[in-house]
Amino acid sequence: MMTELRKSTRVRVLEFLIHCAHELEVSPMVKYSALSLFAERFYPSISGLLENKATEHWLLHPMTEGNLQLFALSALWISSKMHDSPPLSVKHCKNLANKYIREQHFTLRDLLESVSEFRIGTLNIAFVFLEELLVQLREVAQVGEHVRLETCMDIFDLLYEEEEKMILYNSPFSLAASLLVVAYVVTVPKRKWEFPILPWVKFVTGCKEEDILTCVEDILKHVVCNVNMTST
Repeated sequence: MMTELRKSTRVRVLEFLIHCAHELEVSPMVKYSALSLFAERFYPSISGLLENKATEHWLLHPMTEGNLQLFALSALWISSKMHDSPPLSVKHCKNLANKYIREQHFTLRDLLESVSEFRIGTLNIAFVFLEELLVQLREVAQVGEHVRLETCMDIFDLLYEEEEKMILYNSPFSLAASLLVVAYVVTVPKRKWEFPILPWVKFVTGCKEEDILTCVEDILKHVVCNVNMTST
């Protein structure tokens, strides 16, 4: 069964989730909470659920791309209920399902039932720590104003499209710290690199410097690779 859930399928569904998040105009917190729910919790657990038949829910048997898209919309709805006031209407998510999921028609009940397959818990996600780090950086150094949250989010989106990459960053603290360092390197002019960004994030997060450096190097290679692919 898992042979059907290829990397290309995962990428398309994550792109679908990001596209829907933009169309619904949800906040970055909702978007990245939904990505965390879907990509870091739900999607990795599918293999065990299917192989061990831990659930007989019809939305998981068989697992089609359309079903995965429905779960992606569920993740957005759950995240909105946790972070928005008022939250997204379930009907908005249903309308997007009608608009974009062509292979099957889903009802409101299907959408609500899909929610039961998620393990809730999105406070411990990298985006939360990243926002906090950026606020703290701007409080202690003027150069922090050059570091754009949008740049961090663009890099984050690229990483979510690579399953292998996200598995490597098993600590949300080190990932957030590394993303901030990368955004600093990418956006701050070299002539203003006077702030000791690496020692600072090490001090604030308590992460090991070698762990941050390893993530930073890997992320920078990934960013450069994607830039080169886009330009060709």
